[in-house]
Amino acid sequence: MSLHHLDDSAPQPFWDNGVTPRLTIDPGDTVVIDCAEPIGQVTPDWTSDDFGRADPSLAHALTGSIAVAGAEPGHVLQVEILNVEHKGWGWSGHMPHFGLMAEDFDFPYLRHWELDGATCRFPVGGIAVPAQPFPGVVGVAPAEPGRLDTFPPRANAGNIDTKDLVAGSTALLPVFVPGALFSIGDCHAAQGDGEVCGTGIESPMTVTVRFDLRDDLDVTEVQIRRSAPRQPMDGEVHIMTAHGPDLYESAQRATRYTIDWLAGEFGLSESDAYIICSIAADLHISEIVDAPNWVVTMHVPLGVFDS
Repeated sequence: MSLHHLDDSAPQPFWDNGVTPRLTIDPGDTVVIDCAEPIGQVTPDWTSDDFGRADPSLAHALTGSIAVAGAEPGHVLQVEILNVEHKGWGWSGHMPHFGLMAEDFDFPYLRHWELDGATCRFPVGGIAVPAQPFPGVVGVAPAEPGRLDTFPPRANAGNIDTKDLVAGSTALLPVFVPGALFSIGDCHAAQGDGEVCGTGIESPMTVTVRFDLRDDLDVTEVQIRRSAPRQPMDGEVHIMTAHGPDLYESAQRATRYTIDWLAGEFGLSESDAYIICSIAADLHISEIVDAPNWVVTMHVPLGVFDS
């Protein structure tokens, strides 16, 4: 059982099962992994205009790959998230042609967050969100040859943006190539289910991970076990509902209702309200059995406005 370190000096904005691993470890080893700012270019002094000129080909700036000795197709890579530490700063925003409400928000917009211990502070509205740092991208090399972009989630996991990957959780990943070739990044200090504006609180972080191999499991797509409580904030929750036969359109409508409510109730701009929907609110499928209409809900914890 050895302890290793892997820095973020060679970001990998792609999946490729032909890459040479930067680090080879044994099952049971632990690795302290530095993860760069998720799209590999934003700095704390960037403006919305700078954001509009961002190069999407640099995202996601993953750290990897890590080969696990003895890993073969058919094995399951067990990834225990032992610790996730932010570095005091993060950003959120929206871009043209991206996000659930892309047609409504067709311009670049950027906000910076101050990360203070367990609290994420928004620059307007006295809004503070509990930090729940996690890596948005965890994955192994895919079975397909060649270079694949990192934006869509795939069978190798990748950009799953599942906020349950906090410290104390374990991910189980199917292995497709010898060594597994694990990579990680796109860390978020906080995020709501749905990540509706296309970003969480995107942050550079350090993630400590312990790896092991399992040959007693049959895993087709990533599975996650989380030990920590999921809702970090007590108190009232305001819930918007939308119904209809199309889940995507209902999700858009529930988000639009919430944006309008946040703007009217708390005086936020529509862009800031959209960001808060992505960071603090959770988009849920509440009912999918009563044809012809299904119900989508968006849950906003009112405690984020206590400041």
